Order: sequence, then structure tokens, then C-alpha cells
Amino acid sequence: MLVSTARCRVGVFASGRGSNFKALAERCADPAFSCIVACLITDDPSAPAIAVADAFQIPVHVIDAGPRRGRLRPGAEAEIVRHCRADGVQLILLAGFMRILEGDVLQEFAGHVMNIHPSLLPGFKGLNAQHQAFDYGVKIAGCTVHFVDASLDGGPIILQSTVLVEDNDDVDSLRAKILSEEHRIVARAADLFARGRLRVEGRRVLGTED
Repeated sequence: MLVSTARCRVGVFASGRGSNFKALAERCADPAFSCIVACLITDDPSAPAIAVADAFQIPVHVIDAGPRRGRLRPGAEAEIVRHCRADGVQLILLAGFMRILEGDVLQEFAGHVMNIHPSLLPGFKGLNAQHQAFDYGVKIAGCTVHFVDASLDGGPIILQSTVLVEDNDDVDSLRAKILSEEHRIVARAADLFARGRLRVEGRRVLGTED
């Protein structure tokens, strides 16, 4: 993994509000933090995440991802890789990016792509994970940062955080609880990577403890 005295340059991919993007950008605003956001990649020219990038003066690349929901058109990943290389990206963070990466990005940045998912993986993969967990009746929910591979939400787990599902919770309040934890662990995962702390042995990611 990356070990460098310079700040790790993170490329954030987002399709929506970009709240995790904003949480990371706020941490990166501290010059003592180990990371800096190099760019935002989005597939939606109207994504609110773009306003977040503008507020932090972060370069934005809007990708023509194609009309098929969840998939990228042929050639889109090669375009993404070109932008990331030009911006010196060393770590990619998927923060609500609603397209599946299948080729060039995972090949060019193998072991350098993370995703934040709003469930305790391997449970409740895919879309609407908070709703899935609530409907299932779990008493403990949470979120996961994991390395990305070709599987659906199946890469090695880096960090997880839990929240209690209380009797007076509904889906919206549970979503808010989980989101607060996402904001916390996404920055920590990036920091651990930037400081060269993480190592993968089989499915285990080691080096996450203080």
C-alpha cells in the first residue's frame, strides 16, 4: 500500500448529495491531515455533490456514463482513468457512486479503490441497505468501508461501525444514524491507507487498530 511523506491524493466518485464527500473534504481542509481531495468524478451533471466540490475548490469531471442505470457505457472507465491519472489520484473513494465499475478503473487502481456502504457487510448488499436492515428487524445496524473488487459489495472489509436500532426508530432516523457513522469512518479509512497502515491477508484487512 501507499507509503509517502506527501498527502495522499483522493479521487471521490459520487452521484448524489455527496455528504460523505463533504465529510472527507472538511477533514482534508486541515493541512495536517494525511489526505487531500484531488477531484470529484460524477455521472450526473445536476448532482448536489458538484456544489460541495465548488465550495472546496475541488476540480469536477462529469462523465457521460450512458443511459443504462447502474452501468457505465463502453469507454467511460477509460475516460475516468485518464482524469484520475491527470489529477494524480492515488486512492479512489466511491461515495454514493451509482454505477458499477467492471474494467479499467479496478485494473488500473487495483487495491486502491474503497467504497462506503450503509450496512454491516456482508449483510444487506446493494441498494436501499438501510431499508433492508430495518425491514429485516435487526437490532444492530451500521456501515462498512471496504476495498472494491469485481464482486457486488464483496471486497475485503476495512472498517465497520454499528448503531442501535431502537423501538422509536423508523427508516429515516436509522438512515441518519448510519450516515453520521459513515462520515466518521470514511475519513479514518482514507487516513489509514494514506499512512500505509493497511495490509490485506486473504480476506482480512489488518492495521486498522490504534
